[in-house]
Amino acid sequence: MATNPSWTLRSYPTAMPTPDNWALDDRPMPEAGEGELLVKTLWLSVDPYMRGRISSAKSYAAGFKIGDLMRGGGVGEVIASGSPEFQPGQIVVSDYFGWQPFTVISAATAKIVTITDAPIQAALSYLGMPGLTAYFALLKTAAPKSGETVLISAASGAVGQIAGQIARIKGLDPVAVVGTDEKLAWCRELGYRTGVNHRTSPDLIADVAAACPDGVDVFIDNTAGPIHDAGMLNLNTFGRVVIVGTIALADRFDHPDIGLRHLRRTLITRARIEGFLLDDHEREYQTATTELLAWYKQGQLHTREDVAEGIESAPHAFVRMLKGENFGKQLVKL
Repeated sequence: MATNPSWTLRSYPTAMPTPDNWALDDRPMPEAGEGELLVKTLWLSVDPYMRGRISSAKSYAAGFKIGDLMRGGGVGEVIASGSPEFQPGQIVVSDYFGWQPFTVISAATAKIVTITDAPIQAALSYLGMPGLTAYFALLKTAAPKSGETVLISAASGAVGQIAGQIARIKGLDPVAVVGTDEKLAWCRELGYRTGVNHRTSPDLIADVAAACPDGVDVFIDNTAGPIHDAGMLNLNTFGRVVIVGTIALADRFDHPDIGLRHLRRTLITRARIEGFLLDDHEREYQTATTELLAWYKQGQLHTREDVAEGIESAPHAFVRMLKGENFGKQLVKL
């Protein structure tokens, strides 16, 4: 009898991952030791950064080894506690949930979800990593000035949909790059002035130029690839480029991103190109979360969720997110 079906990494993908890269194993019910929590998983988050964790290539954080339990962001109910700081029945969020119905996490990684003004899965979306990423990448790393044009790739995704709305709230001029006309329509509803469908564009560089007639002051790059080239070739003098993600490379993660070289363009524009990791802003999480929640309660922040049902769907949800088939924040509901 299956007691705790759990997804483990079976092989490293050499191209776009497929569900066959994982195996669903029957594991016994785990037990919480000292300093640990046994949690019933309610929601799992699948995110682009996890592509780097299923590669043998060196990255900024340790990846998974073959046979390892897959882990990522999650929200769940504490069933048993080996820590005096947590009690059964509490709802917690952590970045280390296993892809399994019952999981053990270190209490040191868990935070109690205390917000009652939003659904609990918001802790994995606009009040969690994606919302904080959008907030800090735009407002801190890019440091835009009022009225500047902000180009945002993957604009309807978990980070992009929040970044565009923050840009609108702060008096900026947000422009979207997305993969379908339906996503473009959603971005306009959120407050993006206009946008480009990169999958149907016959000339992405020209279409970005048309959408940004005064040029691009800030480029929040969630994708890399040809979209990066289009953003760079429309960048204004002293433009800022924030590299948040490289999801366009999901099918060739271990290979160089071959394309145009922008050294001359960077020299001429005196642009600043900076990589972004959310952990660098940990001390300011509470300030950002408070502001994000206030915008949500005021009706200024809207999000869309793409929900897959059941633990069996976790790898499929992850792969469709990498392919850009999701619409909004990709979640798995258990």
